[in-house]
Formats: sequence, C-alpha cells, structure tokens
Amino acid sequence: MEFRKTLARYNAKDLELYLGSSQSNPPFPSAFDRDAWNKLRNSLGEDLITRIVSAAQEAAQTPIPSLPATLFLDCKRTGIRETYQEPEFKRRKMMAIMTLAECFEMQGRFLDPILDVAWAICEESSWALPAHQFDLADMEFPVVDLGVAMTVLSLAEVDYLLGKYLDPQLGKRIRYEANRRCFTPYLERHDFWWLYRTQQRDVNNWTAVCNGGIVGAATYLENDQTRLAEMIAKAARSLVDYLDTFDIDGGSSEGPGYWAYGFGYFVILAHLIANRTGGKVNFLEGDHIRKIAEFPLKTQLSRGMFVNFSDCDRYLTFSPFLPAFLGKTLDIPGLSWLAASQKIDPEDDILTYSLRDIFWRPGNDFYVEYYPNKHDWFSGMSWMISRYNPLDADALVLAAKGGNNGEMHNQNDVGNIIVHYKQESLIADIGRGRYTRQYFGPDRYEFLVNSSLGHSVPMPNETLQKEGAEYSASVLDHHAGDVEDRLILDLKGAYPKEALLESLTRKIIFHREPPFGWIELEDQFVFKGKRCLFDTAITTLSQVDIGDDGVVIHGSRGSLRIGFDSNHVNVRMDLFHDVELAEGLQDVRRIVFSVIKPLQKGSIRLEIVPL
Repeated sequence: MEFRKTLARYNAKDLELYLGSSQSNPPFPSAFDRDAWNKLRNSLGEDLITRIVSAAQEAAQTPIPSLPATLFLDCKRTGIRETYQEPEFKRRKMMAIMTLAECFEMQGRFLDPILDVAWAICEESSWALPAHQFDLADMEFPVVDLGVAMTVLSLAEVDYLLGKYLDPQLGKRIRYEANRRCFTPYLERHDFWWLYRTQQRDVNNWTAVCNGGIVGAATYLENDQTRLAEMIAKAARSLVDYLDTFDIDGGSSEGPGYWAYGFGYFVILAHLIANRTGGKVNFLEGDHIRKIAEFPLKTQLSRGMFVNFSDCDRYLTFSPFLPAFLGKTLDIPGLSWLAASQKIDPEDDILTYSLRDIFWRPGNDFYVEYYPNKHDWFSGMSWMISRYNPLDADALVLAAKGGNNGEMHNQNDVGNIIVHYKQESLIADIGRGRYTRQYFGPDRYEFLVNSSLGHSVPMPNETLQKEGAEYSASVLDHHAGDVEDRLILDLKGAYPKEALLESLTRKIIFHREPPFGWIELEDQFVFKGKRCLFDTAITTLSQVDIGDDGVVIHGSRGSLRIGFDSNHVNVRMDLFHDVELAEGLQDVRRIVFSVIKPLQKGSIRLEIVPL
C-alpha cells in the first residue's frame, strides 16, 4: 500500500534537514498568546469556560492522591487494576483541567497547584501502568508502555503551554524525566514488543499510542535536531507496521473503540510532526489513511452503537477532536457530522485529549446528517455489515464476521453475528470483560466473553473454538445486492480436531424483503465417519421467550422472532448470571438450538425476523 512508501521515505538524514531548514509552526497557541486564547474563549462561550474553571477550582482544592508502593503492587497481588490507576489518572486529570483553566484566565491562581501535581507526577517512580509492569520500578531499566507515553505527552504540553510562568526547575525536571524514561530507551533499545512486528508477535494500538506519545513529546522537548530526526524516522518505520494491521478496506479487528485510541494517537503525532517540520512531513497522505479514517462510519449500527467484535465496548462515545480534525483535514463530511453528534466534555479527559477537544472541537456549522451504506465489506477481516434502510435508525442491521482467532484483542468468535433492530443489539456480541491481570493471562479464554461459548457460533461435537491465528474461517462466497447480501463461511478451521469435522459451512443471508427484512442463518455440518451432536447458539442480553417452534427475543423497543424446524431441532436457554462485563454485571442468555439426535450429516437453519 502507498502508506509504506510514504512513511518509509522519511529517513533520519532528510528529516534533520527538514527540521533545520523549516519554520516550525506552533501546534497550538501557548498561554503567552493572549489574543488567541481570548478569541477561543469568546468562541466557546462562557458556559463552557465556567465549567472548566469550576472543575479546576475543585481540583486545586483537592489533595494530590497518594500512590504508595503497596498500591502499585495491588494489581500483581489481586489482579485488579483500578486501585492504582484511578488515583494515578486523577492526578493527570487534575493537571489537565487546571492547565486549561489557567490558559483561559491567566490570573496565576492555578500555577502553584499545577506545579505541585506536575512535580508529583515527575516523582512517581514509574509512569507505566501496573497492569503492564507488575513489579516496582527498576530505575535502571524503565518500562515503556501506554501510561508512559500518555504521561510524557501530557507533561510536555503543560510545559509548552505554561512553562514560561511555572518554576523553571519544573521544565528542567520534565526534560530530565522524559529523557531518562522515554527518549533514551526509545532510541537505544529494541526490546519493546510494540515497536515492530515480529515472527513471535504482531503489533496493535500500543504501537500508535507509544510512538505518538513519546515522539510527540519529543517534538516539544527535544532541541537536538539529530536526535529528534532519529526518533521521527524510527516512529515512521514502526508506524508502517501499525498501519499494516488495518485491512485493505481500512478495517481494524480491534474495532472502532481501539481505532479511536490507537489511530487517535497516530493523528496526534502526524499533526505535531507536520507543525514541527513546517508541513514538510505529512503522515496523513494517501487513500489508505482515508479508508482507515472512515472505519467508524462504516461500522455504525445506530447512533452511539457500533460493531463491537473483539474487546470493544457495546456503547461508544468518541472524543470529538478526532473525527472533527479528520473530517476537516481529509474533507470527509461524515466524520464532521460524527464529531458534532458526540457529547463534548473536555473535563473528562487527560490533557492530550482535552487540549484538542478545545481547539479541534466541532464548530457551530450546520452538518448534514451522515447515513451509512446499505452494505459494507472489510475483505481482509471478512466483516459484512448489512442494513435494511440506512435512512431509518430503527431498521434492521446485521454484522457478521469470519476472520481468525489470533486477532488483536482476540475473542474466539469466528462466524459470530450481531443483529441490531430498533437501535438495540438483540442478538449481541456481549462486549468485553472487565480488564484485570487474569483477563490478559493464560486463562483468558476461560472467561465467557472471550470463549466461543459466549458468542453466536456453532458447537460441533460439544467442542469450542480454539485460540490462535491457525483457527480461522475462509470465505466461500460474498455477495452484496439490492435483494440480498450473502456471506458463506467455511468454519471447519476454527475448531480443533476433537470436533471431528469433515466440513462445517455457515450461510448468512440478509434478505431485504419488505416490510422489515429478515436474516437467514444456516449451519451445514458433516462429521468424520460417526454421528455426533451439533449445536448452534445465539447470545443475547435481552429477555427471551421460548415456544415449540419459535423463540422471541424482547428488546425495550422491538423484538426478533427466531424460527426453526421443531421436527429436527430442540431449543433450550442457558442463563449466565452476573457476567462481569466492562460496564458492570450483566445476565447473559445463550439460546441453544440442537439437533434432536446425533447425526453424521445435517444442518440447522434459523429464520430471524423483526416483529
């Protein structure tokens, strides 16, 4: 793809020339530029400024949260992340909101509280998150992770915005800590798994976040142009591997939530480097970048709900800065509309986002509402998204996937489907579990949300899918048309040999027959030389009624009827109480359709019809 040539052309020698010969443009006005901040204040309105200042006053009066060593070790000892992360993040949110308030007011009343919390952050033994480090800090071998990257960029931007007004030793301390914890390890070490794709491990959103935070901070703090050029060149090479995780159609198997996080930091870095080089280096060129930018538009189920395969939340709110900036920069009106449709609350985010939510926030322009396509297809991931009527938010939507079980933030979900009707996922991907140490450990696939038991997929011979890229589906047929969309998958490869499969084919057809459309789901199986049991499951978070020849899933606004042949298929419902999902405890219902008796060859066909 063209992005490989685009990023690969930025070698350290040329970058040093760009840095030396170009007039650097400030990415944002510093607090010294009172005209710019006063103009911004007038455009935002006093209501928003009042909320920011009020939150800053509260932060200034709040004691800086303590972060003792035993609190850091809590994740290692219990597996729980939040006990350390919540006070750690609170420090950074306090610093962020007070920085914005001081930039708007410039009265000096927040300068000492900012100094205190920024100095406290500098004195933390590690900026890494305990979920990624576990042990107490080894001061001679710093861990470089997401937390480090986000923290160093936050501190760099505090120094840029207010450094002239803060104690000069803070700026010196920030540069010392950034160099020790980030810049020197980044330049001298190659042991970071997120830096490059290897035979042992692929990269993911970490690659964009870590490069974006560290090298983004260097555009502010690093005055040695040779050194900065080396860092940008290294980032460019690393980000080739990151962009390669998106398929040819711009899709990411991590889903739209991690698109916002990873690609968000890619865009942050692109913007900072473009300004630092006077526009001579542009990471946002090319058609592939444009396709990646459009990913959330194509995966929208209804407002606020997106296709959430893998570890993706069921409900998403994007920080508006990212779609707003991309919509304007790449001239994609749909992204401008997406940004304008989000709830804007800069108090909720750390500095790298709130600063941009202020400067890149959608304006008061009139945006024509974006309507998605009738059909979207991500060929590299085998995701099909079909809509009965994109102009109607309540209309039937289907999302289906093939892929493999070695994807980024993988769940064993090859062949999974989501059926969305009247703005609810009645047949649901139940989302991600609560992130703990165990969730990403060797027992990951014992969690219902990650096991194929927690997805709408077959269970041949009472056998679950296995994890690993070798357990995959292949596309036998894909078609998009006015009458129907069709996806036929060979699922045999997603199961281990214990499944005894000769063949397993899943046919998914989205019928656009009036008045509402309907979905046909058929699994055809052949076992190797013996008769076995075969189940097909549907997962839901909604209420379920089971009848002799049909099942009804009841949502708050609409329902689905699932028809089947009761002469050949039995149905039951398994109820999992209080499953720990990201948003809290939820009851998960698994509707199981089973052949009445063991068969060597057969099928289960379901008709999913809106009511």
